[in-house]
Amino acid sequence: MAKNLIVILGPTASGKTALAARLAYDLGGEIISADSRQVYRGMNIGTGKDLNQYNIDGKQIACHLIDIMEPENEFSLFEFQNRFYEIFIKLTRGKILPILAGGTGLYLESVLAGYNMPPALPDEELRKELTKKSKSQLQEMLMVLKPHLHNRTDIDDNQRLIRAIEIEMARQIKENEQREKPDIDAVVFGIRWERLQLRRRIELRLKERLNQGMMEEVSKLHDKGLSWERLDSFGLEYRYISQYLQNKMSFDDMRAKLTTGIHQFAKRQETWFRRMEKKGIAINWIEGNNYPLLRESAMKYLK
Repeated sequence: MAKNLIVILGPTASGKTALAARLAYDLGGEIISADSRQVYRGMNIGTGKDLNQYNIDGKQIACHLIDIMEPENEFSLFEFQNRFYEIFIKLTRGKILPILAGGTGLYLESVLAGYNMPPALPDEELRKELTKKSKSQLQEMLMVLKPHLHNRTDIDDNQRLIRAIEIEMARQIKENEQREKPDIDAVVFGIRWERLQLRRRIELRLKERLNQGMMEEVSKLHDKGLSWERLDSFGLEYRYISQYLQNKMSFDDMRAKLTTGIHQFAKRQETWFRRMEKKGIAINWIEGNNYPLLRESAMKYLK
């Protein structure tokens, strides 16, 4: 039977946005973003929205879950999952193919694995699963669940991290009634580059974004009232540029630390995707920006 969802995932700078937009153009689909930071308005360059890539041959490709929140507000995993279900149902009823594209592993997995939220009491099955994750993965998971983290001690110890995740999931599911899950039959494609090539792509893109005004973007967000603490909570570009703007480091130090941080982030994304595969989520890997292969492979699952 034909699949009713195409997923395109990959690490940062892998080119998944352009490939997803082109596929949506050819197949008459619409994109649903799976990026935990692109939901925020005014955060364009630093989050890599690349909105120009959604225009193919003069046609604007519809993309959902981008620019839907003010950056001072929090957007949770549960809100993402519920909004995704709502959009997915609307598109499929309209005979429009949904294409889920992004690199936030937790968002992707919540849809592909059909996350059920745990009860408030300790959940031994959840804990067993979380103990398999590294500290950096647990930290990333908690920051997605609770972007504006006040108690920083929770991120220094694995047991504290696991309990904080458990509590946050229970709290949020109580506050946000979960939408009934639709029947999803997805095919997943992953965009993969050789490590050295990806490093070069990351460094080139960072240079381009600094030239495009990424520092001015961060400064403008602060001038509009977004605190340095809140900007720091978004990590990477917003954290290190904020520190530079506060004269806490030189430009060269900022650029060097940001480059290293993005490389490390890409590695964590790749590790997350490998764990998804180990948990039974099949990923069809596409080497580089091979769009003809992506299109040909996707078409086989839509017949």
